[in-house]
Amino acid sequence: MFAAAPKHLSAYGCLLLLAACPASGGETTAATTTTGGATTTTGGTTANTDETGATAPTTGAPTGTTTGEPVQREPFSIQVLDSQWISGMDGWNTQHKDVAFDLGAAPFSKVTLIVDLDTDCYPWDKWQKSPPPPGQNWPASCDAFDRTMGFISDPGGDPGDPPGFELLRSITPFGGPAHLEADITDFANAHPGEHVLRSYINSWADGAGQVSGSAGGWHLSVRIDGEPGPAPRDVLAAISLFSGDVGVDGATTTVPFSLPEGVKKAELVYTVSGHGGAADNIGDCIGPAEEFCKRRHHISFDGAVVTSFDAWRTDCGQLCTITDNPLPVGPAKFCAENPCGAIASVQAARANWCPGDLVAPLRGPVTSALQPGADHEFQFAIDDVVEGGTWTVSAALYAYGP
Repeated sequence: MFAAAPKHLSAYGCLLLLAACPASGGETTAATTTTGGATTTTGGTTANTDETGATAPTTGAPTGTTTGEPVQREPFSIQVLDSQWISGMDGWNTQHKDVAFDLGAAPFSKVTLIVDLDTDCYPWDKWQKSPPPPGQNWPASCDAFDRTMGFISDPGGDPGDPPGFELLRSITPFGGPAHLEADITDFANAHPGEHVLRSYINSWADGAGQVSGSAGGWHLSVRIDGEPGPAPRDVLAAISLFSGDVGVDGATTTVPFSLPEGVKKAELVYTVSGHGGAADNIGDCIGPAEEFCKRRHHISFDGAVVTSFDAWRTDCGQLCTITDNPLPVGPAKFCAENPCGAIASVQAARANWCPGDLVAPLRGPVTSALQPGADHEFQFAIDDVVEGGTWTVSAALYAYGP
């Protein structure tokens, strides 16, 4: 059945409108998140520098899929970013970082993407060393807002390129630190070797320093830990079907794809979050579209609807432990998990996300929906999207053998 990864697509028992719900091929992108800042470090990585000056770590392991006896390798750690400054001061140029990395040869028993986010907003005693400039409300380097943060392997960029493969998406806390992890073992076994990882935060500065810092941003660290060994599942393919933002024009999107021979199980991973500040909203909205609008999503394979669901979260209050601030800087009361956010805003329901948490994918088996043959068609459709509103969508299909 389709099920939401921890925290929480609000659902859904068995949502498939199919004759059967076959057994899952196993977790592919299970992830955890911690706000408040636990950090883990691992050594053993060699770093190279590419022509842009970006760090391009490598394990020094052989690349490509092994044949015959597997190569015996030690566990490895790839430091993709180390406290990289991400900000909106120069738009997209400073909101993202593309870095090459090399997983080496498959198979892997486990591969984990690990993200640590730090901020100059919090804890409040940071204001003692770096107070807000005169006339401003926030330290200059503090981004006090909740921002979309994502990690996409091989994002492409030219027309006709295949869509990048989203490994993790979350929303930053309002001005707070975070620790996140995602199991990417099945992706790694389907796609060993060399890749480029795009890490991004949709950060923007407030030049006046009134609602956020006048030069605000984030310190982002990204690491990949791998354990070579027998693969836990027989992954024949991991296919990115779609990755990007859609508005009114893309609210219904159809994607052709092909599967290899020998597929016994197929699982869809569908990740969506609504964003934007459009005031001319319609339908079931409690505020600007699409961030505060409950929209129905329909997923189809080979022309038949597999499931429909409302992408909506009502549990954001769990990420607001109201705390007194004893210091003379910052708010008198704040949410420990979202320190710079207005309490009512942190607690509000949203379009399938909460500040300071993972955007949990809807995932489940679609084997029974696929018609015979290698060539297939995937479609998603979102009801009532309005002009100026946006849904960030990614869809991936995992194909498993026996």
